[in-house]
Amino acid sequence: MSDTQASSAETNQAESDDQTHFGFKQVDKNQKASMVADVFHSVAAKYDVMNDLMSMGIHRIWKRFTIDCSGVRAGHKVLDLAGGTGDLAAKFSRIVGESGKVVLADINNAMLTVGRDKLRDMGIVNNIDYVQANAEALPFPDNTFDLITIAFGLRNVTDKDKALASMYRVLKPGGRLLVLEFSKPESEMLSKVYDLYSFHLLPKMGKLVANDSESYQYLAESIRMHPDQETLKGMMDAVGFEQTTYHNLTGGIVALHRGFKF
Repeated sequence: MSDTQASSAETNQAESDDQTHFGFKQVDKNQKASMVADVFHSVAAKYDVMNDLMSMGIHRIWKRFTIDCSGVRAGHKVLDLAGGTGDLAAKFSRIVGESGKVVLADINNAMLTVGRDKLRDMGIVNNIDYVQANAEALPFPDNTFDLITIAFGLRNVTDKDKALASMYRVLKPGGRLLVLEFSKPESEMLSKVYDLYSFHLLPKMGKLVANDSESYQYLAESIRMHPDQETLKGMMDAVGFEQTTYHNLTGGIVALHRGFKF
């Protein structure tokens, strides 16, 4: 699918008051969360393996860059939202130390279970909590966290504006939000190659490794339906974040957005 076709799909499937997109499909808003949950329940067991295969290991560099931009120090309280199998949470746990706290939160219980088991096997038990939570209504008091990260999770949220506002509420003054997410490639050539990979090779890899091509077809479609860099920056600004910036990674295939609460 070309950029033009993807843009057309997005235009033709603009959200209404009671509907939203699930990949390229239109579904009732109250159905999307459970449909996304089914996808991640299906892929949870092979999630780490597929991440390495899909990105050829580059996702580790993207996550390392995110950590480097976090400003996290000993004693900080961190929320790793949509934290999945805990790659970021594991790193933050070591940085904040015994005087700090990391909360690994995910809406999907299967992913949360995989993440908890993985981190416990790594010996990370003392300064980390696990919370099943919806990003649109975070179950934490105002001004709780020094840092919130959400890596490759925002595109699956039904109401992104509501989720960003919820993140802003629970962030401490002076704290920052980091959104690591697939975005819009900077060049037309890269975009075409990426489309070919996403819509032809990725579902086949999902079928071969995880015996699930449909879930990976959805994941490819969800990337195309996610707001581009400037649009997401505007959404963060609109809920109150300041000094909002983004940094393109791998030619814009992924972008790291950063915003502060003052």
